[in-house]
Amino acid sequence: MKVMLVIGARPQIIKSAPIIHKASKDVEIDLQIVHTGQHYDFEMSRIFFSELELPDPVANLGVGSGTHAWQTGKMMIGLEKTIKDLKPDIVLVPGDANSTLAGALAAVKLHVAVAHVEAGARSYDMGMPEEVNRRLTDHCSTMLFATTENCLNNLVKEGIPSGQIHLTGDTMYDALLQHQMKFQRTQVLERLGLRAGEYAVLTAHRPENVDTPETLKNIVEAMIQLSESTIVFPVHPRTIERLRVSDLLKSLKKAEHIRLVDPIGYHEMLHLVEKAKMVFTDSGGLQKEAFLLHTPCITLREKTEWVETVDLEANVLVGNSVEMVVRKAREYLATENLKTKLKKLPNPFGDGNASTRIVNALKDMIPVDI
Repeated sequence: MKVMLVIGARPQIIKSAPIIHKASKDVEIDLQIVHTGQHYDFEMSRIFFSELELPDPVANLGVGSGTHAWQTGKMMIGLEKTIKDLKPDIVLVPGDANSTLAGALAAVKLHVAVAHVEAGARSYDMGMPEEVNRRLTDHCSTMLFATTENCLNNLVKEGIPSGQIHLTGDTMYDALLQHQMKFQRTQVLERLGLRAGEYAVLTAHRPENVDTPETLKNIVEAMIQLSESTIVFPVHPRTIERLRVSDLLKSLKKAEHIRLVDPIGYHEMLHLVEKAKMVFTDSGGLQKEAFLLHTPCITLREKTEWVETVDLEANVLVGNSVEMVVRKAREYLATENLKTKLKKLPNPFGDGNASTRIVNALKDMIPVDI
């Protein structure tokens, strides 16, 4: 079975790592990695490849940044040629990035089967490019690997035959468990001068948050108001630029309780989140990782594809309201033994063996006409 794995954004690397490792130990699977270069800084992706001990891609398309249409189109052109060259039996696409959709469309138009990792996740917000990507990808796919029962139910409701759907669990949970000893040994707290349980973590990268001056201003204002807590903010270069253009960077730097730090790797980020008293984020992946590490999460969005975390009251959606962010954060701060309570919640993201189920399903795939 020849599998071509398409990745391009850093979260896809994390989601794919357990599958890559599992497939590398199976003589029946020949898995080759193709990197689209969706994140323009390929060196940042290399850090993740190194930390996760992954082989280099057989091809890097180097597409870089651009509008959604331009980027997706350029990827499809490059992936079409790559699929013709590699002749895979199936193209495996994880997540919901533009690389995901480009891989699915390029493959299905060449009559090559598509398998989607993290199928069925739905925010029901078509204003999110990721929601468009995941829906279209699911309806191009031959095999759909659903992360949770909710994801599976979403696919069934949309009319996808149940025989094409596999409930696998979440490969991000696989990765977290596989790297637990490594991330818990990092010295990130010492390096940043932090003490466990005495800080919060902030991440913000979504265009609707960082590219809209008023929204970005609200997020910054909320963080400044929360002066009773140290807030660690690993800032992507693009977000730094938006803060500078919006004239908000000076305000953040003046706030003594806010620590702006450079982007950090996978292991250090997991350790930082595990030892934090709460997380503020607009990232889908970090919502899940916070849940899995029993850290309360405040999501700077109106909707989420990971509704399980909200239903279990480990995550709350606050949008960009200053009042909502501050009020919920102070509720968390005032709640005793919150992390202990979160540890007792059921885990909807599986048992840490999603990658095994995915590789086994790929091996059992019956060839179909596309």
